[in-house]
Amino acid sequence: MTALPCTFPAASVLHPHTATASFQDCWQVALQQPDLDVVALFIAIFGHRPPWMRQVMLARNRLAGLAGLAVPTEAEIMRPAFKPSYAVGEQIGAWPIFHLSETELVAGRDNGHLDFRVSVLKQPAEGPTSLVVSALCHQHNLFGAAYLQLVAPVHRPGIRHLINLAASAGRL
Repeated sequence: MTALPCTFPAASVLHPHTATASFQDCWQVALQQPDLDVVALFIAIFGHRPPWMRQVMLARNRLAGLAGLAVPTEAEIMRPAFKPSYAVGEQIGAWPIFHLSETELVAGRDNGHLDFRVSVLKQPAEGPTSLVVSALCHQHNLFGAAYLQLVAPVHRPGIRHLINLAASAGRL
């Protein structure tokens, strides 16, 4: 199973914001375990970052922190704590939850330079149920634009890699 690029799903609560987004990215994969809830699917992907990716995130956070941006703690990156259920407003891993339903979990972070959201959406497809992982950002200033220029080329293959790792490990 491989994550494939796809169009932003109309069923996502983020879809109305795609027209004004500075960046968007969307990947789809068939679910091997369609009974998993969106919290378990989120953790299956974002709770299993390889060590090299954690180190890259720590370096990014050190630089971003120097620029005055809100960043996750080192513990949230290196040893994320997860629980079986969540509510909107709580934090899952390093990110606050903005939306949570039976079919979609949206988490992210708001900062002065940009707002970021990631969505994990279960949706029926022709055949097996699929998982769509999408992200979008709204930049607020030139720093946000410069940041996206640096991060976007790393984000796309990085998120696809995380989805593919979860799928190949049987977590999805």
